[in-house]
Amino acid sequence: MKVFVTGASGFNGSAVVKELIGAGHQVVGLARSEKSAKIIHDLGAEVLKGNLEDTEILKQGAADSDGIIHCGFNHDFMKGGATTFSEAAVTDKNAIITMGEMFAGTDKTMVVTAGMLGLHSINGFITEESIAENSLRSSEATALALAEKGVNTSVVRLAPSVHDKGDEGFIPFMIHQARKNGVSAYPDEGKNRWVGVHRLDAARAFRLALEKGHKGGVYNVVDQDGIEMKTIAACIADNLNLPVVSVSGEELQKHFEWMSHFITMDCPVSNVKTQEMLGWKPLHIGLLEDMKQHYFEKTSTQSI
Repeated sequence: MKVFVTGASGFNGSAVVKELIGAGHQVVGLARSEKSAKIIHDLGAEVLKGNLEDTEILKQGAADSDGIIHCGFNHDFMKGGATTFSEAAVTDKNAIITMGEMFAGTDKTMVVTAGMLGLHSINGFITEESIAENSLRSSEATALALAEKGVNTSVVRLAPSVHDKGDEGFIPFMIHQARKNGVSAYPDEGKNRWVGVHRLDAARAFRLALEKGHKGGVYNVVDQDGIEMKTIAACIADNLNLPVVSVSGEELQKHFEWMSHFITMDCPVSNVKTQEMLGWKPLHIGLLEDMKQHYFEKTSTQSI
Protein backbone atom coordinates (compact mmCIF):
# COMPACT_ATOMS: atom_id res chain seq x y z
CA MET A 1 0.00 0.00 0.00
CA LYS A 2 0.89 3.64 -0.30
CA VAL A 3 0.64 4.87 3.28
CA PHE A 4 0.43 8.48 4.48
CA VAL A 5 2.08 8.83 7.91
CA THR A 6 1.75 11.91 10.09
CA GLY A 7 4.44 12.45 12.72
CA ALA A 8 6.73 10.48 10.42
CA SER A 9 9.95 12.07 11.66
CA GLY A 10 9.15 11.64 15.35
CA PHE A 11 10.22 9.06 17.89
CA ASN A 12 7.24 6.79 17.21
CA GLY A 13 6.50 7.76 13.63
CA SER A 14 10.01 7.15 12.36
CA ALA A 15 9.87 3.58 13.68
CA VAL A 16 6.50 3.13 11.96
CA VAL A 17 7.97 4.35 8.67
CA LYS A 18 10.84 1.86 8.92
CA GLU A 19 8.44 -0.94 9.77
CA LEU A 20 6.17 -0.16 6.82
CA ILE A 21 9.00 0.14 4.31
CA GLY A 22 10.53 -3.07 5.62
CA ALA A 23 7.21 -4.82 4.93
CA GLY A 24 7.13 -3.57 1.34
CA HIS A 25 4.82 -0.59 1.67
CA GLN A 26 5.41 2.82 0.07
CA VAL A 27 5.37 5.68 2.59
CA VAL A 28 4.68 9.40 2.32
CA GLY A 29 5.56 11.29 5.50
CA LEU A 30 4.21 14.64 6.65
CA ALA A 31 7.06 17.07 7.43
CA ARG A 32 6.58 20.40 9.17
CA SER A 33 10.21 21.52 8.83
CA GLU A 34 13.30 20.98 6.70
CA LYS A 35 14.81 18.96 9.53
CA SER A 36 11.77 16.68 9.57
CA ALA A 37 11.84 16.41 5.79
CA LYS A 38 15.46 15.25 5.84
CA ILE A 39 14.73 12.59 8.47
CA ILE A 40 11.80 11.26 6.46
CA HIS A 41 13.79 11.28 3.22
CA ASP A 42 16.71 9.48 4.87
CA LEU A 43 14.29 6.79 6.09
CA GLY A 44 13.45 6.07 2.47
CA ALA A 45 10.02 7.72 2.36
CA GLU A 46 8.54 10.46 0.21
CA VAL A 47 8.00 13.86 1.84
CA LEU A 48 4.85 15.96 1.96
CA LYS A 49 5.54 19.34 3.55
CA GLY A 50 2.97 20.71 5.95
CA ASN A 51 1.65 20.34 9.48
CA LEU A 52 -1.44 19.09 11.29
CA GLU A 53 -3.14 22.46 10.93
CA ASP A 54 -2.80 22.44 7.12
CA THR A 55 -6.13 20.90 6.22
CA GLU A 56 -5.57 21.10 2.47
CA ILE A 57 -2.23 19.32 2.81
CA LEU A 58 -3.85 16.63 4.98
CA LYS A 59 -6.57 16.17 2.35
CA GLN A 60 -3.90 15.84 -0.33
CA GLY A 61 -1.99 13.25 1.67
CA ALA A 62 -5.15 11.26 2.30
CA ALA A 63 -6.41 11.48 -1.28
CA ASP A 64 -3.12 10.19 -2.68
CA SER A 65 -2.82 7.25 -0.27
CA ASP A 66 -4.26 3.77 0.23
CA GLY A 67 -4.00 4.03 4.00
CA ILE A 68 -3.15 6.45 6.81
CA ILE A 69 -1.31 6.02 10.09
CA HIS A 70 -1.79 9.08 12.26
CA CYS A 71 1.12 9.36 14.71
CA GLY A 72 1.38 13.14 14.74
CA PHE A 73 0.63 15.20 17.85
CA ASN A 74 2.02 18.57 18.92
CA HIS A 75 4.09 17.86 22.08
CA ASP A 76 5.24 21.47 22.36
CA PHE A 77 3.63 21.68 25.81
CA MET A 78 6.15 19.12 27.14
CA LYS A 79 9.07 21.36 26.25
CA GLY A 80 7.85 24.64 27.65
CA GLY A 81 6.32 25.75 24.36
CA ALA A 82 3.40 28.10 23.91
CA THR A 83 0.98 25.41 22.75
CA THR A 84 -1.11 23.91 25.55
CA PHE A 85 -2.22 20.28 25.73
CA SER A 86 -5.85 21.27 25.12
CA GLU A 87 -4.90 23.23 22.01
CA ALA A 88 -2.85 20.29 20.72
CA ALA A 89 -5.84 18.00 21.33
CA VAL A 90 -8.13 20.23 19.27
CA THR A 91 -5.65 20.26 16.39
CA ASP A 92 -5.39 16.48 16.66
CA LYS A 93 -9.18 16.04 16.52
CA ASN A 94 -9.54 18.31 13.50
CA ALA A 95 -6.74 16.51 11.66
CA ILE A 96 -8.37 13.11 12.25
CA ILE A 97 -11.72 14.35 10.97
CA THR A 98 -10.15 16.01 7.93
CA MET A 99 -8.26 12.89 6.87
CA GLY A 100 -10.98 10.43 7.85
CA GLU A 101 -13.65 12.16 5.82
CA MET A 102 -11.45 11.74 2.74
CA PHE A 103 -11.80 7.96 3.20
CA ALA A 104 -15.60 8.02 3.47
CA GLY A 105 -17.19 5.65 0.98
CA THR A 106 -13.96 3.70 0.45
CA ASP A 107 -12.36 0.61 1.98
CA LYS A 108 -9.17 2.53 2.75
CA THR A 109 -7.89 2.14 6.30
CA MET A 110 -6.88 4.85 8.79
CA VAL A 111 -5.14 3.93 12.05
CA VAL A 112 -5.23 6.58 14.76
CA THR A 113 -2.97 6.90 17.80
CA ALA A 114 -4.60 7.22 21.22
CA GLY A 115 -3.50 7.08 24.83
CA MET A 116 -4.55 5.09 27.89
CA LEU A 117 -4.21 7.48 30.82
CA GLY A 118 -7.61 8.33 32.27
CA LEU A 119 -9.47 5.30 30.88
CA HIS A 120 -11.77 3.27 33.13
CA SER A 121 -10.65 -0.18 34.19
CA ILE A 122 -12.82 -3.30 33.88
CA ASN A 123 -12.27 -5.92 36.59
CA GLY A 124 -9.03 -4.19 37.55
CA PHE A 125 -7.59 -3.58 34.08
CA ILE A 126 -8.01 -1.24 31.15
CA THR A 127 -9.23 -3.59 28.43
CA GLU A 128 -10.04 -3.09 24.77
CA GLU A 129 -13.66 -2.54 25.88
CA SER A 130 -12.77 0.29 28.27
CA ILE A 131 -14.48 3.50 27.26
CA ALA A 132 -12.42 6.56 26.34
CA GLU A 133 -15.01 9.10 27.47
CA ASN A 134 -12.65 10.56 30.09
CA SER A 135 -9.50 10.26 28.02
CA LEU A 136 -7.14 13.24 28.11
CA ARG A 137 -7.37 13.60 24.33
CA SER A 138 -10.30 12.96 21.98
CA SER A 139 -8.42 11.05 19.27
CA GLU A 140 -10.03 7.70 20.09
CA ALA A 141 -13.57 9.02 20.35
CA THR A 142 -13.10 10.96 17.13
CA ALA A 143 -11.79 7.92 15.25
CA LEU A 144 -14.58 5.66 16.53
CA ALA A 145 -17.21 8.25 15.60
CA LEU A 146 -15.86 8.12 12.04
CA ALA A 147 -16.02 4.32 12.14
CA GLU A 148 -19.70 4.52 13.12
CA LYS A 149 -20.25 6.60 9.98
CA GLY A 150 -18.65 3.87 7.88
CA VAL A 151 -15.06 5.06 7.67
CA ASN A 152 -12.59 2.16 8.05
CA THR A 153 -10.88 3.59 11.12
CA SER A 154 -9.21 1.78 14.02
CA VAL A 155 -7.31 2.86 17.12
CA VAL A 156 -3.90 1.93 18.49
CA ARG A 157 -3.73 2.83 22.18
CA LEU A 158 -0.12 3.38 23.15
CA ALA A 159 1.28 2.87 26.63
CA PRO A 160 2.19 6.09 28.51
CA SER A 161 5.85 5.15 28.01
CA VAL A 162 6.84 4.13 24.49
CA HIS A 163 10.45 3.39 25.28
CA ASP A 164 13.74 3.04 23.45
CA LYS A 165 16.96 5.00 23.16
CA GLY A 166 16.09 8.56 22.18
CA ASP A 167 12.84 8.71 24.17
CA GLU A 168 11.86 12.28 25.10
CA GLY A 169 8.65 11.52 26.98
CA PHE A 170 7.47 10.96 30.55
CA ILE A 171 10.31 8.80 31.89
CA PRO A 172 13.13 11.06 30.64
CA PHE A 173 11.30 14.00 32.22
CA MET A 174 11.12 12.13 35.54
CA ILE A 175 14.88 11.51 35.30
CA HIS A 176 15.50 15.16 34.47
CA GLN A 177 13.45 16.29 37.47
CA ALA A 178 15.27 13.84 39.75
CA ARG A 179 18.62 15.30 38.68
CA LYS A 180 17.27 18.82 39.01
CA ASN A 181 15.74 18.37 42.48
CA GLY A 182 18.23 15.89 43.93
CA VAL A 183 15.59 13.25 44.70
CA SER A 184 13.68 10.64 42.73
CA ALA A 185 10.03 11.15 43.58
CA TYR A 186 6.82 9.17 43.29
CA PRO A 187 3.26 10.31 44.06
CA ASP A 188 1.68 9.49 47.43
CA GLU A 189 2.15 5.74 48.15
CA GLY A 190 3.46 5.11 44.63
CA LYS A 191 1.14 2.17 44.08
CA ASN A 192 -0.40 3.49 40.88
CA ARG A 193 0.80 1.48 37.89
CA TRP A 194 2.12 2.50 34.50
CA VAL A 195 2.73 0.44 31.40
CA GLY A 196 5.28 0.65 28.63
CA VAL A 197 5.95 -0.74 25.18
CA HIS A 198 9.13 -0.77 23.12
CA ARG A 199 8.74 1.52 20.14
CA LEU A 200 9.69 -1.25 17.67
CA ASP A 201 6.92 -3.42 19.09
CA ALA A 202 4.57 -0.46 18.82
CA ALA A 203 5.57 0.12 15.19
CA ARG A 204 4.77 -3.50 14.35
CA ALA A 205 1.35 -3.13 15.97
CA PHE A 206 0.60 -0.11 13.80
CA ARG A 207 1.49 -2.04 10.66
CA LEU A 208 -0.63 -5.01 11.68
CA ALA A 209 -3.58 -2.73 12.49
CA LEU A 210 -3.24 -1.21 9.02
CA GLU A 211 -3.00 -4.58 7.29
CA LYS A 212 -5.47 -6.70 9.24
CA GLY A 213 -7.34 -4.52 11.70
CA HIS A 214 -11.09 -4.10 11.48
CA LYS A 215 -13.36 -1.07 11.38
CA GLY A 216 -13.81 0.31 14.88
CA GLY A 217 -11.06 -1.89 16.29
CA VAL A 218 -9.29 -0.78 19.48
CA TYR A 219 -5.87 -2.24 20.31
CA ASN A 220 -4.00 -2.00 23.63
CA VAL A 221 -0.33 -1.89 22.71
CA VAL A 222 1.57 -2.57 25.94
CA ASP A 223 4.27 -5.03 26.93
CA GLN A 224 3.11 -5.88 30.48
CA ASP A 225 0.20 -5.35 32.86
CA GLY A 226 1.80 -2.52 34.81
CA ILE A 227 4.68 -1.36 36.99
CA GLU A 228 4.13 0.53 40.25
CA MET A 229 5.31 4.12 40.07
CA LYS A 230 7.34 3.57 43.25
CA THR A 231 9.32 0.88 41.39
CA ILE A 232 10.02 3.22 38.49
CA ALA A 233 11.16 5.94 40.89
CA ALA A 234 13.41 3.42 42.70
CA CYS A 235 15.04 2.46 39.39
CA ILE A 236 15.80 6.13 38.75
CA ALA A 237 17.13 6.59 42.29
CA ASP A 238 19.40 3.55 42.03
CA ASN A 239 20.91 4.64 38.72
CA LEU A 240 21.41 8.26 39.78
CA ASN A 241 22.49 7.42 43.36
CA LEU A 242 19.73 9.63 44.76
CA PRO A 243 17.23 9.14 47.59
CA VAL A 244 13.71 8.07 46.62
CA VAL A 245 10.88 10.02 48.27
CA SER A 246 7.10 10.26 48.28
CA VAL A 247 5.57 13.62 47.39
CA SER A 248 2.01 14.90 47.51
CA GLY A 249 0.07 18.14 47.32
CA GLU A 250 2.18 21.20 46.63
CA GLU A 251 5.42 19.21 46.72
CA LEU A 252 4.09 16.93 43.99
CA GLN A 253 3.16 19.94 41.84
CA LYS A 254 6.54 21.52 42.43
CA HIS A 255 8.54 18.40 41.61
CA PHE A 256 6.63 17.12 38.57
CA GLU A 257 5.48 20.48 37.13
CA TRP A 258 3.39 19.87 33.96
CA MET A 259 3.54 16.12 34.56
CA SER A 260 1.81 16.36 37.95
CA HIS A 261 -1.58 15.90 36.27
CA PHE A 262 -0.49 12.58 34.75
CA ILE A 263 1.82 11.08 37.37
CA THR A 264 -0.92 10.07 39.84
CA MET A 265 -2.98 8.10 37.30
CA ASP A 266 -3.33 4.34 37.64
CA CYS A 267 -2.94 2.56 34.32
CA PRO A 268 -3.03 -1.26 34.59
CA VAL A 269 -3.69 -2.67 31.12
CA SER A 270 -4.60 -5.99 29.53
CA ASN A 271 -3.49 -6.65 25.94
CA VAL A 272 -4.86 -10.21 25.63
CA LYS A 273 -7.48 -9.42 22.99
CA THR A 274 -5.06 -7.22 21.04
CA GLN A 275 -2.64 -10.11 20.77
CA GLU A 276 -5.45 -12.34 19.54
CA MET A 277 -6.90 -9.85 17.05
CA LEU A 278 -3.64 -8.72 15.47
CA GLY A 279 -1.44 -11.76 16.00
CA TRP A 280 0.90 -9.36 17.82
CA LYS A 281 3.01 -9.82 20.91
CA PRO A 282 5.85 -7.78 22.39
CA LEU A 283 9.28 -9.11 21.47
CA HIS A 284 11.65 -6.46 22.83
CA ILE A 285 12.90 -5.60 26.32
CA GLY A 286 10.59 -4.11 28.94
CA LEU A 287 10.60 -0.60 30.37
CA LEU A 288 12.77 -1.14 33.46
CA GLU A 289 15.45 -3.03 31.54
CA ASP A 290 15.41 -0.41 28.78
CA MET A 291 15.77 2.36 31.35
CA LYS A 292 18.86 0.71 32.82
CA GLN A 293 20.42 0.30 29.37
CA HIS A 294 19.66 3.63 27.72
CA TYR A 295 18.13 6.25 29.98
CA PHE A 296 20.97 7.40 32.21
CA GLU A 297 23.63 8.35 29.68
CA LYS A 298 24.83 11.91 30.10
CA THR A 299 24.54 12.45 26.36
CA SER A 300 20.93 11.25 26.17
CA THR A 301 17.89 13.48 25.58
CA GLN A 302 16.76 13.71 29.18
CA SER A 303 16.83 17.51 29.35
CA ILE A 304 13.32 18.42 28.26
